[in-house]
Amino acid sequence: MSTATGCSSQARVIAATRSLATAPRPAPFAGLRRANVLDKDVAACPAQQLRARAATRGAAPAAARSVTVMSAAVAPKKVLMLGGTRFIGVYLARQLIEQGHEVTLLTRGKKPVTYRIPDDTDESFAKFESSVKHIACDRTDAEAMKSQLAGKGFQVVYDINGREAAECEVVLEAVGDIEQYIFCSSAGVYMKSDQMPHREEDEVDFKSRHKGKLFTEELLSKRGVNWTSVRPVYIYGPLNYNPVEEFFFHRLKAGRPIFVPGTGMQVTQLGHVKDLATAFVKILGNPKAANQVYNVAGDRFVTFDGIAKACAQAMGVPEPELIHYNPKDFDFGKSKAFPMRDQHFFASVDKAQADLDWTPEFGLIDGLTDSYQKDFGRGTFRKEPDFTADDMIMERLKNKASVMA
Repeated sequence: MSTATGCSSQARVIAATRSLATAPRPAPFAGLRRANVLDKDVAACPAQQLRARAATRGAAPAAARSVTVMSAAVAPKKVLMLGGTRFIGVYLARQLIEQGHEVTLLTRGKKPVTYRIPDDTDESFAKFESSVKHIACDRTDAEAMKSQLAGKGFQVVYDINGREAAECEVVLEAVGDIEQYIFCSSAGVYMKSDQMPHREEDEVDFKSRHKGKLFTEELLSKRGVNWTSVRPVYIYGPLNYNPVEEFFFHRLKAGRPIFVPGTGMQVTQLGHVKDLATAFVKILGNPKAANQVYNVAGDRFVTFDGIAKACAQAMGVPEPELIHYNPKDFDFGKSKAFPMRDQHFFASVDKAQADLDWTPEFGLIDGLTDSYQKDFGRGTFRKEPDFTADDMIMERLKNKASVMA
C-alpha cells in the first residue's frame, strides 16, 4: 500500500474520532440498567447462590488451579481477536481454542504471534501454536482492514486492545455482518463516587483517560451490533505488563519498606487474568450478555496495606514495613510512587456472576501465589525496579525526623 493511501486512511480515522468526540449526544451511556441483585433474597439471587456454593467447596490448593477446564457451551465459532499476544488475550485465546473455536489473531506483525505461558507443557503449547491463525494488519488502516477481513466469515470479534471508537468503527466496516462483538473496556470509566462499589448502571466520566472506551460502547450501541463490554478493575497474574503485583514483589525481594499513600486503608480490588479470560469466554453465545456491560474482578475487596501483606504471604516472606506518606507533599515527576489510584476503587461483580454463570476461581492469596510462582518467582518480570520515588519519600521523612529531634 502506498504512503499516500496510508496517510489518507489515518486522516479518516482521526476525523472519525473528532466527529465522535464533538457530536452532540444524549445523557452519558453507562450500560443497560438492571435490577439490583443485592436487593433480592439469597434464594432468588443467582450471584448469592454462586457465592454460597463457592464458600462450601472450600479453597483448593493453588497448584490445582493452574489449568482452567471448561466444557464447550456453544458450537465452534470463527473468532477474530485484536490484542491476543500480550496478556489478557494470551490466556483468552488458549481457552477459546481449547473449546474448539477457530481463533485468528490480528496484529501488526512486528512481534511473534504465539507466546508460551507458564502453564504450558510442550504438548499444549505445540497444539496452541499449530491451531492459532494470524493476520498481519494495522487496525487503523481502513483499506487494509477491508482487504484482509472482508468475506472471511468471522462470526465473533474479541476486541481486547481497542482504545478509541474510530478504531472499532474500522473493524466493524471491515469485518461485515457478525454475530457478536465483545469489547474489553475498563472500570476506570466510572465517575468518582461516594457510594461504592461501582455498578454497571453508575454514572460514567466522559472526561476520564478511558473516555475512548466509553465512546466505543456508545458506537456499538448506536450501530445495533450484538455487543458486550467488560470492565475489569486491576488485573494481575503471570505475564502482567502493568506493575501491579510486581511493584510489591520487587520491594519485598529487596527487603525494602513499602511506601503506601495516605492511611493505607483505601479499598480497591484485583482480578486474576485467568478469571477475566473465563468471563470473556462465558459471554460467547450467551443471550443474556447481549448489549450488556459487566464488571469483572475478584469478588473480595482489599486495602492498600492488605495488598502488600498478601504479596508477602504469596512470596512466603515476612510482612514488610509499611510507611505511609502524603502524596501531596511530593513531585515524583515521571517516577511512579504507587501502582494504584489513591482512592477507594472497587466494583460489584454480581451481575457477571448472575448472567454468565461465572464466579472467580482465584482468591487473592492463591491468585498472587499463582502469579509469583509462575512469573516473578522464576526470575521473570516486565520492568526493572525503580526505587526513585521510595528514596525521595525516605529522604524527606528522615529530614523531617531530624528537624523534629
